[in-house]
Amino acid sequence: MPDSISLKIESNIAIAMRDGVTLYADIYRPEGDGPFPTILQRTPYDKTNALSATMLDPIRSAKAGFAVVIQDTRGRFASEGEFYAFRDDINDGYDTVEWAAAQPWSNGNVGMYGASYVGATQWLAAISRPPHLKAIAPTVTASNYHDGWTYQGGAFELGFNMSWTLLQLTLANFKNVSGVQGVPRERRGQLIQAIDNMTEGFGFLPTKDFPELDSGLAKYYYDWLAHPDFDDYWRKICIEDQHSEIEVPALHTGGWYDIFLGGTIRNYLGMKKSGANETARSGQRLVIGPWAHGARGSTMAGRHYFGIMADPAATDIDGMHLRWFDHWLNARGPNDEKNGIVDEAPVRIFVMGDDVWREEQEWPLARAQETKYYLHSGGKANSKNGDGSLGTDSPQAEPPDVFLYNPADPVPTTGGALCCNPYYAANGAYDQNEVEERQDVLVYSTPPLERDVEVTGPVKVVLWASTSATDTDFTAKLVDVCENGCARNLTDGIIRARYRDSMSDPTLLEPGRAYRYEIDLWATSNVFKAGHRIRLEISSSNFPRFDRNTNTGNIIAEDTELRPALQTVFHDAQQASYVSLAIVPR
Repeated sequence: MPDSISLKIESNIAIAMRDGVTLYADIYRPEGDGPFPTILQRTPYDKTNALSATMLDPIRSAKAGFAVVIQDTRGRFASEGEFYAFRDDINDGYDTVEWAAAQPWSNGNVGMYGASYVGATQWLAAISRPPHLKAIAPTVTASNYHDGWTYQGGAFELGFNMSWTLLQLTLANFKNVSGVQGVPRERRGQLIQAIDNMTEGFGFLPTKDFPELDSGLAKYYYDWLAHPDFDDYWRKICIEDQHSEIEVPALHTGGWYDIFLGGTIRNYLGMKKSGANETARSGQRLVIGPWAHGARGSTMAGRHYFGIMADPAATDIDGMHLRWFDHWLNARGPNDEKNGIVDEAPVRIFVMGDDVWREEQEWPLARAQETKYYLHSGGKANSKNGDGSLGTDSPQAEPPDVFLYNPADPVPTTGGALCCNPYYAANGAYDQNEVEERQDVLVYSTPPLERDVEVTGPVKVVLWASTSATDTDFTAKLVDVCENGCARNLTDGIIRARYRDSMSDPTLLEPGRAYRYEIDLWATSNVFKAGHRIRLEISSSNFPRFDRNTNTGNIIAEDTELRPALQTVFHDAQQASYVSLAIVPR
């Protein structure tokens, strides 16, 4: 449509849900009767906020011939009801999609879009199978609201959960929340203080009694802490367990430094394998850039510059979305050509190091070679000044490495996959040298590389370790070390020992016994340049990205005791520890 087209904008349009609660939406569409293909955003972040527009420009979309509906979810801003994260978005999503499809200006085909929780509202609607939902475009969102949103590897994602709930979910919507729950006005000032002193909140014990979100401000936060296992509380809203019920194509957009990268990839793979029909299985597309959460296309992730091609102007994310919805939502005759987006390569990734975009036919890449880089040392890999090394030769008779993990002095988080506070939970790429000075961080590095080495694909650490505790954590971080010594984090992960075999049925450890652990570092795409080194860090904490394991074996959310633990990491012929990297021939 021409740029001169007249638009119609309507505010606070009432939409009744099945239980009588009214939600409100703003609508942007071309003037006239239509009918128009319709795209829907269901957001907890205020439909009038600039954030809602940055997820996809509603003016540009309306000029392109779409009707755009942006709705406040239940209990948020203009909408009625009580907000409880995830709980009502299945039914409310269904009802809103069907309402939009029934409007006289709609052609009956509805798509959904948006990032983070706004991606969750898409998946939760999709599992309810509304008949008129034809496509979705979830950006930086998860596949499982237990493992990969609230917890990771069994550890509570403290930095994200606390900062997100305090600010974006509670303070930003305080008028609505306090009115529904009858919370006095003075609690708003206390919330502000809690946000400005979040370091104290991170250290509060026991975590289940953190006072700043109680009295109904965020009941779900305490329920998350009360359900550390993957149980029925989580199963009914688990997306990846219900891929076989979902009928819609999806355009998945993620970031290498995004907190939900693992879920973005799992949703793509799960839908390709198990989608409810051939259209869903073949209609999956994956785009991953060098972005941290919330960046939605940026030249920077943390303190690292990835070049102009990482900028949204270069990638035209809005244009990609509009082509996606044009293909799936516009009713055309059988001989009418479509815009070709589904004929393009299904995977588009940004390769860090080379800082270029590349199209691929699959994920993981068929030509990538899984290569094990084994941990080696003479027993003194403590810190970057130790004797730890990394290589493709398997270990023989080598002494283990030992360190003391003291939860009263945890390894501090320095960047990585975080959200949602630029100071207390700064995300992206940062130099790791200060962290690597610590004696409770084991550091293993290759010699300087003789040639460029591309790692593109899943990253996993297999660790043989023992502990003096009945429960503890082990962490891993993949790092690119440049020629002058700068150390850029790429991806990291954690495993809480009691969940080493199952997220549903935790079992404690026998102190002193060696166990095999798998630590999922999700994925990356990075070219380690000639002269650089591939580095792996191993420790037992990454705080406050993850809560501290108290090492007592008690329920961690209820514990007030912090007990040191002696950790032993093995790398010998019988107990070879390694990081598995997908090496792409060049």
